[in-house]
Amino acid sequence: MTDEEIVVLFALARLDHADSDLDLEDVAALVVRRLSSDQVLDLATRNLAARDELRGAVFESAVEHVLRTVLTARGPAD
Repeated sequence: MTDEEIVVLFALARLDHADSDLDLEDVAALVVRRLSSDQVLDLATRNLAARDELRGAVFESAVEHVLRTVLTARGPAD
């Protein structure tokens, strides 16, 4: 899954829940819940590699990767 695909999935999940008060991490968790187990494992692996860690919870690491990707795509805060 590319970073662009992650950003699109995130945007779609946010639009799907526009009427709720979900924060960015909650939206990232929704994205991860919609993925296959192989995709979740891939995102978690990429996140742990970026953090130079050998172990971590798969779901939480995948959520963190989605969140980091979206925040990086948004650019620096104004």
